[in-house]
Formats: sequence, structure tokens, C-alpha cells
Amino acid sequence: MDLSLPQIWLIVGLIMLIAELVSVLLVFVFFAIGALFTSLLAAIGLLTSTESQIIAFSVISLVSMLVLRKHARRLLDRKGAAEYNEFVGETAMVIKDIPAEGEGKIYYRGAEWKANSVNHTSIAAGSKVVIKQADGILLIVEES
Repeated sequence: MDLSLPQIWLIVGLIMLIAELVSVLLVFVFFAIGALFTSLLAAIGLLTSTESQIIAFSVISLVSMLVLRKHARRLLDRKGAAEYNEFVGETAMVIKDIPAEGEGKIYYRGAEWKANSVNHTSIAAGSKVVIKQADGILLIVEES
């Protein structure tokens, strides 16, 4: 089975897409764009020689990287994600003293949670607290 150059570029593009899915480096996708566009241009007859295809692949890959990488990074950046605040404003019970500079435990929604004091004051076990912020699995609380 003989493959034509457009078919080879198509295969290279698909391999680059798979490599991007495996690596998530956001680099291979631009080479995939270059290979797929080169395949298309070669298939419609605009690029007939191997040299012109290699040049087109290089230029398209580079231009797509320069133009799209910053935008793609911004889309994938998680810093702009809204803060998780389902717990904020809810009350809970302290079950293990929360020291001024350390972690204690609170009982909230049927489970024990690690907790810190929002203003670095100690809170005794048995006190009721209001959840002010969630930091992963650590809840920041204030005595109510």
C-alpha cells in the first residue's frame, strides 16, 4: 500500500493530536495544525513538491503557535476560575480546639473537616463557628 504525501501529512497530524492528548504540553497541537493544513493544501494541489510542503508545515506550525498559544493558555488557565464557596456562611461545630496558629477540626454536614481560624484566634471545642472560606479541604472559620 503506497501512501500519498497528503495522506502522510494527515497521519502526522493525527499522531501529533494524540501526542497532545497524552502530554498536555500545548505544543503538539500546533504541529498538528501545521500537518493537517499541509495535508489539505497538498490534497487540493497547491503544494506539489516535498520541499514546499515542509516549508508550509514549518510556517503554519510556527504562525499558529505564535498567534494561538497565548489565547489557548489563557483559556486553560485555572486562576480565572470562580472560587468554590458553597460552604461560605454556613455554621458548624468545633470538635477539636482550633489553636491560634494551627489546625483544629469542625463537624459539618455529617463529616469532620480541618479548620483554621480566620483571624488567628483560638476557638475552643464546642463553639459554633461560621465558615468564611474554603481552601481545598481546609475550611477557614470565625467564631459566631
